[in-house]
Amino acid sequence: MGGWGSGSWLVECIAGLVEDGEEAREVAIRETLEESGCSVLKLAPITKYFTTPGCSSEQVELFCGQIDSAGVGGYHGVNEEGEDISVSVWPLNSALRLIDEGKIRNSMTIIALQWLALHHVALTTDWTTVSS
Repeated sequence: MGGWGSGSWLVECIAGLVEDGEEAREVAIRETLEESGCSVLKLAPITKYFTTPGCSSEQVELFCGQIDSAGVGGYHGVNEEGEDISVSVWPLNSALRLIDEGKIRNSMTIIALQWLALHHVALTTDWTTVSS
């Protein structure tokens, strides 16, 4: 990906709209399967925020999902929704470098990755600890 106006793919995290009667957690699980082919094993809340306070009441609720990333990749999405999604997996330090290089240009993904940078050690410990 080159400068701000180039490149045909936008690097972003999985997202979806909450339908009537749905909870945000359910959307995160459903959209993860639709957009990446992955099932969520565990889900941790990140934050909930206004996209443009003062201009809009739209809110984003972010989650971090544990998945099995072995074999993840390829193209996914729902044809009826016009989705053409290329799925990639990166080590955390490589994903964070994409922010510094200006290759991630949307607030939701930047917020999610910066949260993960702050919490990945505790999250990994929590998700890999076997309860007795």
